[in-house]
This record gives sequence, C-alpha cells and structure tokens, in this order.
Amino acid sequence: MKVSVVIPAYNEEKYIRKSLGSVMNQKVEADEIIVVNNNSRDRTEEIALKMGAKVVREPIQGMTPARNRGFDTAQHEIIARIDADVIVPTNWIKQIKKSFENKNYDAFTGPVTFNDLFAKPTSTLPSKIYLESLRVFSRGNRYLIGPNMILKRNIWLKVRKTVNLDDSKVHEDIDLSLKIIKAGGRIGFDPDLIVQISARRIKKHPESFFLEYPARMIKTFWIDR
Repeated sequence: MKVSVVIPAYNEEKYIRKSLGSVMNQKVEADEIIVVNNNSRDRTEEIALKMGAKVVREPIQGMTPARNRGFDTAQHEIIARIDADVIVPTNWIKQIKKSFENKNYDAFTGPVTFNDLFAKPTSTLPSKIYLESLRVFSRGNRYLIGPNMILKRNIWLKVRKTVNLDDSKVHEDIDLSLKIIKAGGRIGFDPDLIVQISARRIKKHPESFFLEYPARMIKTFWIDR
C-alpha cells in the first residue's frame, strides 16, 4: 500500500523545514508529500518546494479547507496528515503500514508528545487520556487527532461531502471522526504511532487551549448529535 502525506500550512517557515525533513528521513519512504499553502505570506511555499515537496494552494482560509484540499489532491490508498510543526520518527511511515496490516480499520490515530514545553519531550500520557476521554461521548468509539491522523482514501471519499467546513464551530478532527463513524467506518489507535508537536499554542494562547478548545469540542459533539 502507498502513503500520501498531507501537511496544511499557514505562515510556517519557522517549523516546516524540520517537519518536512522528518517526513523525508524515513526508513520506508512516503510515496507522496503534499504541503497545502493556505495563503502564507512568508517563505513556507519556497522552503517546501526547495525540499522537494509537492505544493498546492488553498485560497479559502482555515484548517478544514486546507486539509480537504490536501486530501482531495492525495493520489494514494493511505492519507497521513500532520500539522506543519510536527516531527515524526524515522519509522512513522513503516508503522502506518503496519497499523493497517490485517486490521479491519478505515482510519488510525496515535499519541503525541510536546517537544518544546520542557527540557525534553513530554509523556504521551496526556494525549492518551484525552483520546480515552473522548470515547465517553460516543459509545466507546475512537477519534482522530489532527497532528497524527491516518485514513484510507476510500473512507475520505465517502464522507468528504458531509464534513463541517466552519472551523469556528467545530474541531475538524473530531468532526471528521464523527462523520467516519456515522458512515460505518472504524477508527483504530496505535500506541506506537507517536509524533512530536510544538507547545506553541499552550505558550502563546493558554486561555484558548484550556478554555476555548474544550468548549468547541463540546460544541462539535452537540452539532453532530
């Protein structure tokens, strides 16, 4: 099976080089790497092109439109999506393929760690607790998280017209998960599919991360009830 990696990006010149570098430095190579330039005004697109990634542009501002553009552009059976500040381990693509082997799942997610919150990367425990807590809202179903989501292209084609396009109302990863579940898809969790992300959202906007984020999560479930 072949893997397309999608990275939505808006003014990410500070992070995109390391993120792309980690995706390109794999024991098993990605078959396609797509950076979605979502109206960046910095050198994001220039850096991505110089590093050899395919760049597409999405004029509608927002994570969901950028994500959708990347998913629609992806050519291969498996679509793996990360954020532009994510660093993946060298076995990430290999682990993605392993996750889908002999398992009847349509999508997978894995835990994350913060790589710049303290002197060394944080534990995966907080993200695992977060993912387990989400299961309370929907009969034990698993959910995807944006910085580390992998899905089959055929389930994306099945749900793409049903996803909510308004980032201000929903969390796009939870919304996509709910749509996959409603379509009869199955989401798995691989504890070994770990990525590192930046803690910049916590540092710069703690009120958003700890207050607005949970409120919008509840709103997402309410809208999709």
